[in-house]
Amino acid sequence: MKDIFLAYARAVKSLTERGVLWHLVWPTLLAMVVWMVLGIVLWDPMVAGVMDWIGRWDWVAARLDSSELGAAAVLVLVKIALAILFLPVIYVTAALLVAVVALPLMLEKVAKVRYGDLEMRRGGSNTGSALNAVAAVAVFIVGIVLSLPFWLIPGVGLVASILLTAWLNQKAFGYDALMLHGDREEMPRLRREHRASLLGLGMGCALLAYIPVVNLFAPAFCGLAFVHYLLEALRRDRAGRGWVIADTVPR
Repeated sequence: MKDIFLAYARAVKSLTERGVLWHLVWPTLLAMVVWMVLGIVLWDPMVAGVMDWIGRWDWVAARLDSSELGAAAVLVLVKIALAILFLPVIYVTAALLVAVVALPLMLEKVAKVRYGDLEMRRGGSNTGSALNAVAAVAVFIVGIVLSLPFWLIPGVGLVASILLTAWLNQKAFGYDALMLHGDREEMPRLRREHRASLLGLGMGCALLAYIPVVNLFAPAFCGLAFVHYLLEALRRDRAGRGWVIADTVPR
């Protein structure tokens, strides 16, 4: 837990570094604009489609036909569920932009300042980062779709989206954080050894997505926190294995 809070603190400090703050904001702003436009255009068809889908369940259809109040309550729950659904969808879109574009750019700036002593072994690549992010998003979408029937139960949708977003964070950002400095053996091993802590780190970031204003920074801030956590873990791992730390003083 101490290492998680240390990663958060260092991520906050990184916000003051030149060129980082802009990359913290634009992915979420772009994702919000795209999904707000789609939401406005497609809202009525989405509500109608979900209601039609629910109406195909015999036991639900019987209750909807027998009670106008029950039908109205289900309609309200559907609209609330769809509104809540937009938050993780916006987050996952922003996270994809962060993982593929913003985080690799921030990684070089942040690593140069705080982790210049770590040898860069380049076990990952931009192509690998993009493929990893797309695979993570695909699994996230499947999880969201499979959980949709339970979203009509108050609170379940929120819990499901937080858990799935936490998994998405550790899957997408774990690769990017190590791709420049870790080698092909270190990258999967460190993520495996720290899986529980990375899920905890990702869950804390997932909660930020539901705080107004703060959610603008949540995906990129999460990426920074993973960079600090995993590069510090890499530094300690190499020191424990007797690797010589690179000299950061120019000669």
